[in-house]
Parts: sequence; structure tokens; C-alpha cells
Amino acid sequence: MAKSIMIQGTASNAGKSLLCAGLCRIFAQDGYKVAPFKSQNMALNSAITKEGLEMGRAQVVQAQAAGVEPTADMNPILLKPTSNVGSQVIVRGVPRGTMGAVDYYKYKSQLIPDIMESYRRLDEEYDIIVIEGAGSPAEINLKEDDFVNMGMAKLADAPVLLCGDIDRGGVFASLYGTVKLLEEDEQARIKGLLINKFRGDVEILRPGLTMLEELTDKPVLGVVPMLDVDVDDEDSLSTRLEGKKKVGLIDIAVVRLPRLSNFTDFNPLERMEQVNLRYVRDPREPGNPDLIILPGTKNTMDDLRWLRESGMETKILRHAEKGGAVVGICGGYQMLGASVSDPDGVEGGGTLRGLGLLPGNTVFFGEKTRTQVEGTFLRGEGIFAPMAGVAFTGYEIHMGETEVSGTPLLTLRDQRGQEKTGGHAAGNVWGSYIHGIFDCGECAAALVNCLMAARGLSPDAATVDWAEYQQQQYDKLADGLRSALDMERIYRILNREE
Repeated sequence: MAKSIMIQGTASNAGKSLLCAGLCRIFAQDGYKVAPFKSQNMALNSAITKEGLEMGRAQVVQAQAAGVEPTADMNPILLKPTSNVGSQVIVRGVPRGTMGAVDYYKYKSQLIPDIMESYRRLDEEYDIIVIEGAGSPAEINLKEDDFVNMGMAKLADAPVLLCGDIDRGGVFASLYGTVKLLEEDEQARIKGLLINKFRGDVEILRPGLTMLEELTDKPVLGVVPMLDVDVDDEDSLSTRLEGKKKVGLIDIAVVRLPRLSNFTDFNPLERMEQVNLRYVRDPREPGNPDLIILPGTKNTMDDLRWLRESGMETKILRHAEKGGAVVGICGGYQMLGASVSDPDGVEGGGTLRGLGLLPGNTVFFGEKTRTQVEGTFLRGEGIFAPMAGVAFTGYEIHMGETEVSGTPLLTLRDQRGQEKTGGHAAGNVWGSYIHGIFDCGECAAALVNCLMAARGLSPDAATVDWAEYQQQQYDKLADGLRSALDMERIYRILNREE
């Protein structure tokens, strides 16, 4: 039977996911077999397991930090918003339908057996389970039938560490207010407070920390600095989307679609020293980039409408007309085609004209494609011709199929060993369904080298082992947390000695 500990936060983006990843790494370094767990995750960043099941990317990252294979049991409920009031509900890796918020809250209590079955399986296999909450436990309008925050802590009988984000301001009020809005038995589950994302001299905080401990009767177990670590983010709250961080020889503009999903596809490109990668929302923002990327989206039809209404479509078409490079991934690939049709009403129904930069036509069906893949570029066109023969791995996760006319871009083998082809290229434009395609260092380097050659620069982008780099970042995260947290006391809490 596993020991458990839970990280809850005073708000979304308080740093729960990163703290859980760091604790997973620390416990694994100390010799324990560790599993992450989040009963319900609302995010558009997801991934596919070896079993072909879908789960939140944050728990994939935490599993990687723990050195274990990700499984859908680590995130039994995943909500992927399709609109402002509705989400696709994925239960233990398989879509169960799309529901409005009101309907889901009436239905969600029926999911508790699924959650507990997943938790039981982890409980039998692992030494420690690091549980992540969602949002805040003090969202008093959502406490009925809660199985994400204190409700999950009760179901797992887990002690809780409550974290607050000092970078936002008001951290003492948010921690104190969160504690005091909870019921007495819920307050008793909180065994310690954590302050996250601190900049400056911690001695300045000492008087406030002492007062906070006196007011809440909870110990402050650490002040975590703003750590300089590069770990995949959970969702669109990521600071990665806020603007460019450096100047590079190659400028890549990723269109920040309203329902942008799996933006972590481009993190490996962002890290390359030759690349300035930025996310753009306004048609005036792209400027004259070397490459425009249309990323994945949870609602291709709605985001295609936005692309057209915002003026971004015109910007992309003019860029392509001048010989500029364009790449589409998943939903972005669908948008680049001639048309997108939804006869079954999967995304609201109807047919839309695509950007027409690729000849394929996409039709949505109720069945969702979920598989890991490996493959090779069969060909390339224009400046991307040198990508022919480049190998990669990744995964597909999409509704709909795209009919490809002419020679396909890729040859693929899925996790069941079935071979197929996919993707398309035309001129300096190509598109594919494959998420994670740039995690392969050879593929990322080949793309950047093509762009550099087109600029008349020496194509000297080096291959980066992204998996090795991620492991280095998990170690760096663990080192930072060990220095900031009272790990001796956290172990006592984990062992129910406090």
C-alpha cells in the first residue's frame, strides 16, 4: 500500500504541477517507486500512452520526473475545453462525450468509481503517490461532490501541503483566506504551507512567515525561489506564450489560437540557440518570420473561423505567396487544406473552406485517433526538400481524417505495428498530424537547418537530445526544491508522524 501526499494551491497556476514534478523526482532519487496522480485535469495539453490512451501532459511530465512509464490511471479524468462552456470528457484515457459545464457537474459524481479504480491500481504498484489538486480547495461554489481537492484528499486519506504564488502578490492573504474558508476537518488535513515563485531575500519575509504560522496554526515548510528550470507546462497559462525571450538567427512565429493545444510541441525548437520562437495573436505581430506554425487546437472549426475573422488568415496567405514557410501540426494541418467538414456535428457541424495551401480535405467523425507513432519523412518540397529521410517519433491525437492527394509527406508505423502514410507538402508548406515530432533532435535540427539555408546561413543547428535535456531539468528542479523545502519534515508528514 502506497503512502500519499497532496499538493493543493490557492489558485490555478500557483505552481502545483511543478512542485509535484519536483517531489516525484526527489522521492525517486531517494529510492522510492513514485507515481503522480491528478483525479481531474482541465487542460488542452495532452499525450498518448503506450496503450493508446489519452492523459494530461502535466502527469506525463511528473511520471517522467519519477522515472516511470505514464499511464492513464495517473490522470483518470481529463477535461478538454471545446468552448467557453463545454468540454470533451475523457475517462481513463477514452473519450466519453462532450458536455456543458452544468451537465458535467450533475454527472461527475458517477465518475468517482473510475477515479478510485485508477487510484487503487497505483496504490498496489507504487511506494509513494504524489497527488495534485486543481485550482483552489476554497472554491466554495464547487465543493459539492468534490473529488479533485479536499474531496480527493479524503478519498485517499492524504495529508495536504498548500502552496501560494508570491509572484502574483497577496500570498499571505491567499494562504490565510484559503485555510479559513475550509471546514475544520479540511483545515486539519493541511500539514504545511509553501510559498512559491519568490524573488529576493527570504529574510524580508520572516516577520510575515511567523505571523502566517500563528494565524493559521500551520508551519511554513519552505519558500521556493523562482527556479530557472525548463519543464513542460500544463496549459495556456504558461509564461511561454507571453512573448519572445531571445533574439535568434531564425524567427519562428506560432499562431496563438484561441483553443491552442499541445503548444509543448514547440518547446524543443524554443530551446535551440539559433531560434527565436514567439506566440502571436494579432495579424500585426508576425512581422516577417522565417516560419509560421499553425499548431494544434481542440476546435479546428471555431479556430479556423477566428483565423479568418481576425485577419490572421490573410497574413499567413500573403506570407506563403511570397515564398514564406508554413507548417501545420494536427488541427493546424487540417486548416491548411482545401476544406474542413463536420457532417456528424463533432465540432458543431457544417463545412468551411480551408486556407488552401495544401490539397487535402478533412472530414470529422465521432471516432478519435489515439496512437504513438514512429516514422520517416518520405519527401519534402521547396526549402524543406532536405528533410527527406529524417526519422522521428511522436503521437497522433485528433478527430477527423484528412484525405491526402498525391505523394504523402510521411511514412508511419503506429504502436500496433500497422503501417500507413500521412501528411502533405506543397512548395514551402507542409503539414502533419504528429505531435511531439520536434522532440526528435534530428527532426528539429533538420527543420532549422532548412530555414537557415533559405536565409543563406550556414546550416549548423546541432542535434539536441530532448529526452536527456528534460532529465537534466528534472534533476535541476529537485536540487532547487531540496534547498528550499524542509524535506525532513515533509518525510515525517508523508510517514504520518505529524
